[in-house]
Amino acid sequence: MNETINSSEIQDFEVAFEQRYARVWVSKEKKTIICELLADYIPIEDFKEAFNQIGEIVKTGGFEKFIFDKRSLRAFHQPTMEWYFIYWKKEMLEYGVKTHRKILPSEKWFEKMVQIAKDQILQTYPDNIIDQLDIRYCDSIDEAIAI
Repeated sequence: MNETINSSEIQDFEVAFEQRYARVWVSKEKKTIICELLADYIPIEDFKEAFNQIGEIVKTGGFEKFIFDKRSLRAFHQPTMEWYFIYWKKEMLEYGVKTHRKILPSEKWFEKMVQIAKDQILQTYPDNIIDQLDIRYCDSIDEAIAI
């Protein structure tokens, strides 16, 4: 898998950890965590393990923005997105992370699947926290850091 993030984009960040499926950078100065997925499919238990580890970093305090680089994905898994959206984001909001930037794969079908899944989740979980979050889609890490 080729790296999708180049070093000039993350010059103010340091690698917090790397696993088989994810590489995570942090910048206390920018109050930001970046998660880059490294495979075309991530099993849900491995996804949860990585995001629980990210959660431990968030809990150390001082982070407000999470950038999720999903460009490597070629498969969409609804239960994973649901767990991430309903449970993980809600817990991270309690620790101050309310700004979320996402970089999706370039395939249009993936974007469509995300929207369908998001609509389903919002219907299934009417007490969700989406109105408390600032979520935007970006085309690059530079853009995600800037806005």
